Amino acid sequence: MATTKAAATKKTPTKKAPASAASKKKSVTTKKVTKKAVAQSPEVRSFKVAKSSQKFTDFKLSRQTIYWIILIAFIIFAQLWIIKLQVDIGSLLGSQQTQITTN
Repeated sequence: MATTKAAATKKTPTKKAPASAASKKKSVTTKKVTKKAVAQSPEVRSFKVAKSSQKFTDFKLSRQTIYWIILIAFIIFAQLWIIKLQVDIGSLLGSQQTQITTN
């Protein structure tokens, strides 16, 4: 079933009337109105407590646990060394004080 198309009719271009001089003089500049952005408050969302996948009392040795153990051991060692230095300094100053008072 072939259908035939109707022959396209050719339209002749129409000329537009030239703009009148009066309309050219009446051109008025309009100011652009800008809208200020109004801050909208964010939606209020409630937080749901997530169920923990692991019990609090469970202990699992991981890489992070080993890092923390090493860090704590270093801090304890450094504190003991500082205390030893303070005791040594205190004993030296004490011995100097007794030498000064005896002389």
